[in-house]
Amino acid sequence: MITELENTILSATQTIYDAWGWFGVAMLLVFENATGITPSELILGLAGWMLISQHQLPPSMIFLGGFYAALGSVLGASIAYWTARLGGRPLVNRLARWVRIDLAHIDRAEAQFHRWGTGLVLVGRIMPGVRTLISIPAGLARMPFITFFVATFLGAYVWCTLLIGAGYVLGHEWTLVSAYVKQSLPYLLAGGVLALAGYFWMTRRVLVPAVVPVHVEDN
Repeated sequence: MITELENTILSATQTIYDAWGWFGVAMLLVFENATGITPSELILGLAGWMLISQHQLPPSMIFLGGFYAALGSVLGASIAYWTARLGGRPLVNRLARWVRIDLAHIDRAEAQFHRWGTGLVLVGRIMPGVRTLISIPAGLARMPFITFFVATFLGAYVWCTLLIGAGYVLGHEWTLVSAYVKQSLPYLLAGGVLALAGYFWMTRRVLVPAVVPVHVEDN
């Protein structure tokens, strides 16, 4: 049964990539970031194998593929952002039940967003379990869309490029991409937390004005 499922996934993905190329990758990532249903590890790992490795293209294509994939990611994330911003929490709750997202996960993402703000939108894109949910609290909090767009694109570009590169290196062993992501998850989380802490610290330094001593001259 697992073999049949694998063959079905391979066949469907191969058909999409043969017909649409990187546009097909981008469209799959629009759906993934808007709904959180399809795993990006699978989409991007197969893209690295089918669109670069099989065609014996140079490794530099990994970075171009990451760009196209990031565009699809930010478009899908923007759909989730505007849905939350315009529809509010009632609509988010209804849609979450429809796609079977645990509301507790959204609550945690919202609490983390209120603590870290823009930094979580940026760094959260490389943190599985956070990357597809962070668009919702950003929309609920009415975060400026331009800021959301830029932070999402930068974070998504790093994530997409890494997974496409993993698919390129592993070749037909594409199933190892997900396993590698799970093995490296503690390091990704640690790196994300450090980057987020650094961003938060730098932001506080910019916002807190320096105290300049004032000398009062005696009359």
